Amino acid sequence: MRAWFSLAILISTAAFAADEKIGVDDRIEVIRGLTSEYATLKAPLPRSKKPLPFESTGQYDVKVWEEMGKQLGPAARTGDMIQITRVTIESDKILLELNGGIKSGRKWYDHVQVGMGGGGSQQQGPIGQSGTPTQGTYMEILFHKPLPPLRTAALKKMLAPVMDFEKRTATELYSETLPPEIQTAIKAKRVLEGMDREQVLLALGRPVNKSRETKDGLELEDWIYGKPPGRITFVTFNGSKVIKVKESYAGLGVEAAAPLPVN
Repeated sequence: MRAWFSLAILISTAAFAADEKIGVDDRIEVIRGLTSEYATLKAPLPRSKKPLPFESTGQYDVKVWEEMGKQLGPAARTGDMIQITRVTIESDKILLELNGGIKSGRKWYDHVQVGMGGGGSQQQGPIGQSGTPTQGTYMEILFHKPLPPLRTAALKKMLAPVMDFEKRTATELYSETLPPEIQTAIKAKRVLEGMDREQVLLALGRPVNKSRETKDGLELEDWIYGKPPGRITFVTFNGSKVIKVKESYAGLGVEAAAPLPVN
Protein backbone atom coordinates (compact mmCIF):
# COMPACT_ATOMS: atom_id res chain seq x y z
CA MET A 1 0.00 0.00 0.00
CA ARG A 2 2.79 2.38 0.91
CA ALA A 3 4.56 1.59 -2.39
CA TRP A 4 1.44 2.40 -4.38
CA PHE A 5 1.04 5.68 -2.48
CA SER A 6 4.65 6.68 -3.22
CA LEU A 7 4.21 5.81 -6.89
CA ALA A 8 1.09 7.95 -7.09
CA ILE A 9 2.99 10.91 -5.62
CA LEU A 10 5.79 10.49 -8.18
CA ILE A 11 3.32 10.35 -11.08
CA SER A 12 1.45 13.40 -9.79
CA THR A 13 4.71 15.37 -9.35
CA ALA A 14 5.88 14.46 -12.86
CA ALA A 15 2.55 15.53 -14.34
CA PHE A 16 2.71 18.85 -12.47
CA ALA A 17 6.28 19.44 -13.68
CA ALA A 18 5.24 18.70 -17.26
CA ASP A 19 2.43 21.25 -16.98
CA GLU A 20 4.98 23.88 -15.88
CA LYS A 21 6.99 23.59 -19.09
CA ILE A 22 6.20 25.40 -22.33
CA GLY A 23 3.94 23.31 -24.55
CA VAL A 24 3.64 22.90 -28.28
CA ASP A 25 0.73 25.34 -28.54
CA ASP A 26 2.66 28.02 -26.66
CA ARG A 27 5.73 27.48 -28.83
CA ILE A 28 3.69 27.95 -32.00
CA GLU A 29 1.91 31.03 -30.60
CA VAL A 30 5.20 32.67 -29.56
CA ILE A 31 6.93 32.00 -32.88
CA ARG A 32 3.95 33.27 -34.87
CA GLY A 33 3.37 36.19 -32.53
CA LEU A 34 6.93 37.54 -32.52
CA THR A 35 8.23 36.71 -35.99
CA SER A 36 8.06 39.77 -38.30
CA GLU A 37 7.00 42.03 -35.41
CA TYR A 38 8.35 45.59 -35.40
CA ALA A 39 9.47 47.41 -32.28
CA THR A 40 10.96 50.79 -31.44
CA LEU A 41 14.20 50.66 -29.48
CA LYS A 42 14.35 52.18 -26.01
CA ALA A 43 18.11 51.52 -25.71
CA PRO A 44 21.05 51.27 -28.15
CA LEU A 45 21.40 47.83 -29.75
CA PRO A 46 24.97 46.65 -30.48
CA ARG A 47 25.83 44.58 -33.54
CA SER A 48 27.26 41.23 -32.46
CA LYS A 49 27.70 37.75 -33.91
CA LYS A 50 27.23 36.35 -30.40
CA PRO A 51 23.68 36.85 -29.06
CA LEU A 52 23.27 39.76 -26.67
CA PRO A 53 22.33 38.31 -23.25
CA PHE A 54 19.02 39.50 -21.80
CA GLU A 55 17.56 38.07 -18.60
CA SER A 56 13.94 36.89 -18.45
CA THR A 57 13.58 39.24 -15.46
CA GLY A 58 13.94 42.18 -17.86
CA GLN A 59 17.49 43.01 -16.80
CA TYR A 60 20.62 43.25 -18.92
CA ASP A 61 24.19 44.47 -18.43
CA VAL A 62 24.70 47.68 -20.42
CA LYS A 63 28.49 47.44 -20.12
CA VAL A 64 28.51 43.88 -21.46
CA TRP A 65 26.43 44.98 -24.46
CA GLU A 66 28.75 47.93 -25.11
CA GLU A 67 31.80 45.66 -24.95
CA MET A 68 30.21 43.16 -27.34
CA GLY A 69 29.42 45.93 -29.81
CA LYS A 70 32.91 47.46 -29.95
CA GLN A 71 34.03 45.32 -32.89
CA LEU A 72 31.06 45.79 -35.22
CA GLY A 73 29.48 48.99 -33.90
CA PRO A 74 25.77 49.70 -33.40
CA ALA A 75 22.99 47.75 -35.08
CA ALA A 76 20.46 50.45 -34.21
CA ARG A 77 20.07 53.39 -31.84
CA THR A 78 17.43 54.52 -29.37
CA GLY A 79 14.28 55.47 -31.28
CA ASP A 80 15.11 53.32 -34.31
CA MET A 81 12.63 50.72 -35.50
CA ILE A 82 13.81 47.12 -35.68
CA GLN A 83 12.17 43.87 -36.78
CA ILE A 84 12.29 40.39 -35.25
CA THR A 85 13.05 38.21 -38.27
CA ARG A 86 13.49 34.79 -36.62
CA VAL A 87 12.53 33.19 -33.30
CA THR A 88 14.21 30.01 -32.03
CA ILE A 89 12.96 28.37 -28.84
CA GLU A 90 15.51 26.25 -26.96
CA SER A 91 15.22 24.37 -23.66
CA ASP A 92 16.21 27.27 -21.41
CA LYS A 93 16.30 30.34 -23.64
CA ILE A 94 14.72 32.06 -26.63
CA LEU A 95 16.93 33.31 -29.45
CA LEU A 96 15.86 36.37 -31.45
CA GLU A 97 17.30 37.28 -34.83
CA LEU A 98 16.87 41.03 -35.33
CA ASN A 99 16.88 42.68 -38.77
CA GLY A 100 18.07 39.44 -40.36
CA GLY A 101 21.05 38.96 -38.07
CA ILE A 102 24.57 39.28 -39.44
CA LYS A 103 25.03 37.87 -42.90
CA SER A 104 28.08 38.36 -45.09
CA GLY A 105 27.95 40.17 -48.39
CA ARG A 106 24.30 41.27 -48.44
CA LYS A 107 21.99 43.50 -46.47
CA TRP A 108 19.43 41.51 -44.47
CA TYR A 109 16.51 42.84 -46.45
CA ASP A 110 17.91 41.97 -49.89
CA HIS A 111 16.14 38.58 -49.89
CA VAL A 112 12.75 39.87 -48.73
CA GLN A 113 10.17 39.92 -51.50
CA VAL A 114 6.65 41.31 -51.44
CA GLY A 115 3.98 41.27 -54.08
CA MET A 116 1.13 39.24 -55.49
CA GLY A 117 1.04 36.40 -57.94
CA GLY A 118 4.35 35.32 -59.47
CA GLY A 119 5.97 38.75 -59.38
CA GLY A 120 7.47 40.57 -56.46
CA SER A 121 9.54 43.53 -55.47
CA GLN A 122 12.23 44.07 -52.89
CA GLN A 123 11.13 45.49 -49.57
CA GLN A 124 13.57 47.58 -47.61
CA GLY A 125 13.99 46.95 -43.89
CA PRO A 126 13.51 49.32 -40.98
CA ILE A 127 15.02 52.77 -41.37
CA GLY A 128 16.89 54.50 -38.54
CA GLN A 129 16.36 58.10 -37.46
CA SER A 130 19.29 59.11 -39.66
CA GLY A 131 17.46 57.77 -42.72
CA THR A 132 19.79 54.80 -43.23
CA PRO A 133 18.80 51.15 -42.78
CA THR A 134 19.44 49.65 -39.36
CA GLN A 135 21.78 46.65 -39.12
CA GLY A 136 21.20 43.11 -37.92
CA THR A 137 22.16 41.43 -34.66
CA TYR A 138 21.08 38.64 -32.28
CA MET A 139 19.63 38.53 -28.79
CA GLU A 140 18.94 35.72 -26.32
CA ILE A 141 16.37 35.76 -23.52
CA LEU A 142 17.87 33.66 -20.71
CA PHE A 143 15.66 31.74 -18.26
CA HIS A 144 18.35 29.49 -16.67
CA LYS A 145 15.76 26.75 -16.31
CA PRO A 146 13.30 24.87 -18.54
CA LEU A 147 11.01 27.36 -20.25
CA PRO A 148 7.67 27.83 -18.44
CA PRO A 149 4.37 28.26 -20.30
CA LEU A 150 4.67 31.52 -22.27
CA ARG A 151 2.63 33.67 -24.60
CA THR A 152 3.64 36.51 -26.92
CA ALA A 153 2.15 39.22 -24.70
CA ALA A 154 4.27 38.09 -21.73
CA LEU A 155 7.45 38.09 -23.82
CA LYS A 156 6.75 41.59 -25.14
CA LYS A 157 6.31 42.78 -21.56
CA MET A 158 9.58 41.03 -20.68
CA LEU A 159 11.39 42.89 -23.47
CA ALA A 160 9.88 46.27 -22.49
CA PRO A 161 13.14 47.70 -21.06
CA VAL A 162 14.70 47.65 -24.54
CA MET A 163 11.82 47.38 -27.03
CA ASP A 164 8.50 49.16 -27.38
CA PHE A 165 5.94 47.20 -29.40
CA GLU A 166 3.29 49.93 -29.13
CA LYS A 167 4.81 51.73 -32.13
CA ARG A 168 5.21 55.00 -30.27
CA THR A 169 7.38 57.69 -31.80
CA ALA A 170 11.04 58.21 -30.99
CA THR A 171 10.08 61.58 -29.47
CA GLU A 172 7.71 59.92 -26.99
CA LEU A 173 10.34 57.38 -26.02
CA TYR A 174 12.96 60.11 -25.55
CA SER A 175 10.60 62.16 -23.38
CA GLU A 176 10.13 59.24 -21.00
CA THR A 177 13.87 59.18 -20.26
CA LEU A 178 13.94 62.81 -19.03
CA PRO A 179 13.81 63.93 -15.38
CA PRO A 180 10.25 64.36 -14.04
CA GLU A 181 10.50 68.16 -13.80
CA ILE A 182 11.57 68.37 -17.47
CA GLN A 183 8.73 66.05 -18.54
CA THR A 184 6.23 68.20 -16.60
CA ALA A 185 7.53 71.42 -18.19
CA ILE A 186 7.38 69.94 -21.70
CA LYS A 187 3.78 68.82 -21.19
CA ALA A 188 2.92 72.34 -19.95
CA LYS A 189 4.76 73.89 -22.94
CA ARG A 190 7.19 75.70 -20.65
CA VAL A 191 10.95 76.17 -20.93
CA LEU A 192 13.25 75.87 -17.92
CA GLU A 193 16.81 77.09 -17.51
CA GLY A 194 19.19 74.19 -18.09
CA MET A 195 17.12 72.61 -20.86
CA ASP A 196 18.92 71.69 -24.07
CA ARG A 197 17.82 72.54 -27.60
CA GLU A 198 15.99 69.27 -28.20
CA GLN A 199 13.98 69.67 -25.01
CA VAL A 200 13.03 73.24 -25.96
CA LEU A 201 11.86 71.98 -29.34
CA LEU A 202 9.69 69.39 -27.59
CA ALA A 203 8.20 72.08 -25.34
CA LEU A 204 7.61 74.94 -27.79
CA GLY A 205 8.41 73.65 -31.26
CA ARG A 206 10.51 75.57 -33.78
CA PRO A 207 11.07 79.28 -33.09
CA VAL A 208 9.66 82.03 -35.28
CA ASN A 209 13.08 83.68 -35.39
CA LYS A 210 16.64 83.34 -34.10
CA SER A 211 19.34 85.89 -33.34
CA ARG A 212 22.95 85.66 -32.18
CA GLU A 213 25.23 88.05 -30.29
CA THR A 214 28.39 88.10 -28.21
CA LYS A 215 27.88 89.65 -24.78
CA ASP A 216 30.48 89.81 -22.00
CA GLY A 217 32.53 87.26 -23.88
CA LEU A 218 29.64 84.80 -24.14
CA GLU A 219 28.25 83.50 -27.43
CA LEU A 220 24.49 83.84 -27.02
CA GLU A 221 21.64 82.70 -29.23
CA ASP A 222 18.03 83.78 -28.76
CA TRP A 223 15.11 81.68 -29.93
CA ILE A 224 12.04 83.88 -30.32
CA TYR A 225 8.49 82.54 -30.06
CA GLY A 226 5.26 84.40 -30.78
CA LYS A 227 4.31 87.37 -32.93
CA PRO A 228 2.88 90.79 -32.09
CA PRO A 229 0.37 91.64 -30.87
CA GLY A 230 0.61 89.23 -27.98
CA ARG A 231 3.12 87.41 -25.84
CA ILE A 232 6.69 87.00 -27.08
CA THR A 233 8.98 84.43 -25.46
CA PHE A 234 12.77 84.79 -25.66
CA VAL A 235 14.80 81.65 -24.92
CA THR A 236 18.52 82.42 -24.57
CA PHE A 237 21.16 79.73 -25.08
CA ASN A 238 24.82 79.71 -24.17
CA GLY A 239 26.18 76.74 -26.05
CA SER A 240 23.59 74.00 -25.94
CA LYS A 241 21.89 75.00 -22.66
CA VAL A 242 19.18 77.53 -21.82
CA ILE A 243 20.51 80.25 -19.49
CA LYS A 244 17.52 82.64 -19.52
CA VAL A 245 13.81 82.68 -20.38
CA LYS A 246 12.01 86.01 -20.76
CA GLU A 247 8.42 86.77 -21.72
CA SER A 248 7.16 90.17 -22.94
CA TYR A 249 4.03 91.54 -24.50
CA ALA A 250 4.61 93.21 -27.86
CA GLY A 251 3.94 96.94 -27.93
CA LEU A 252 3.73 97.26 -24.12
CA GLY A 253 7.37 96.77 -23.19
CA VAL A 254 6.32 94.96 -20.04
CA GLU A 255 8.14 91.86 -19.02
CA ALA A 256 5.78 89.14 -17.88
CA ALA A 257 6.13 87.54 -14.50
CA ALA A 258 7.67 84.10 -14.35
CA PRO A 259 5.10 81.37 -15.03
CA LEU A 260 3.59 79.78 -11.94
CA PRO A 261 4.81 76.28 -11.07
CA VAL A 262 2.75 73.49 -12.54
CA ASN A 263 1.18 71.26 -9.94
